[in-house]
Amino acid sequence: MLDPNLSRARQQRLLAEMAARKLDAVVVGAHEHVQYLSARRPNWLTFGAFILWADGKTWMTTGDSPLEGAAVDEAVTYEARWMATLRQEQPMVVAAQVVEALKARRTREIGVDASAVSSQITLMAMDVEPIDAVLWQMRRRKDADELALIRKAAACADAMYRRAKEIIRPGVPESELFVELQAAATREAGEPLSAYLGNDFASGAGGGPPRPGRTALVDDIYIIDVGPAYRGYFADASRAFAVGGCPSDAQRTAWHRLVSALHNVERMARPGVRCQEIYNSIAYDLSQWDELGKFGHHLGHGVGLQPHEYPHLNPKWDDVLMEGEVFTAEPGLYGPLLRGGIRLENLYHVTADGVENMITAPLELVP
Repeated sequence: MLDPNLSRARQQRLLAEMAARKLDAVVVGAHEHVQYLSARRPNWLTFGAFILWADGKTWMTTGDSPLEGAAVDEAVTYEARWMATLRQEQPMVVAAQVVEALKARRTREIGVDASAVSSQITLMAMDVEPIDAVLWQMRRRKDADELALIRKAAACADAMYRRAKEIIRPGVPESELFVELQAAATREAGEPLSAYLGNDFASGAGGGPPRPGRTALVDDIYIIDVGPAYRGYFADASRAFAVGGCPSDAQRTAWHRLVSALHNVERMARPGVRCQEIYNSIAYDLSQWDELGKFGHHLGHGVGLQPHEYPHLNPKWDDVLMEGEVFTAEPGLYGPLLRGGIRLENLYHVTADGVENMITAPLELVP
């Protein structure tokens, strides 16, 4: 769980943003924002809401029972289930509680996030200001408690790669590999993961989920891109393995180019550097190897309470790296010569003078 004291500190930082915008209160209903500000996350099947008033007082509602240890002054509940049936109108119920709490304090100028709960508040004709963009930017700089959870998620990713090296061989079903890697992550976490284990588990395909009946073939490249989530915080990494242990010359060449690309990201990335600059440099370098395969996706993205956050190593955005945030770099090359493709991805914590790689799994092509 997050540290309630550090969530209180995050509340203080949000108060400064509220003062600049002359807001009397901020209401959030997205699970990620609620956890960020309260240190506790509502059950994924239920809804909750958190209020921060300009005087620093806080209020929270959650389904069925309060979340023990939350960084709030007043905690209330509502019935999320009736005779074990989840109520579909939960966002409306929570929004009505929020409206009553705001009216009780005669709150006028209000900032809200874009969540199912807050949309109901808006529909109740209150004068509100969207606050998501502020919270997304605040969440870029990770506090110590957040980094601790991301490091644990990264350890789950490392455990998955250790297991992958043990079992990848011709004839192994993709679904079996998926199950084994989920088990490895769960054992490392010591508890169920907090989100569905997504990303890529397909052999010879350049990525994708495990396919029914598909087994790994000799000379395939197996891209294993994993995104385990530990107590709400994600990690993200990718490794590529040559099935059968004898990669072709083309596969070895592409792998070396991608390792070099990651080293170049590590050389360039530091606070104040534009993400487009990093993307453009790596994309240009990889374009020189079109005869091997194409690079056609983003170079990376921020990671935290969501699998994709700010910053974006993507030409569609113009973000600037800042100290304290966590992002991925995932260069890839894809084409028939590579039997699908190769993608390598590390997870980086931005430090004062560079980056720290949070993934320890080797980049080796032969398992």
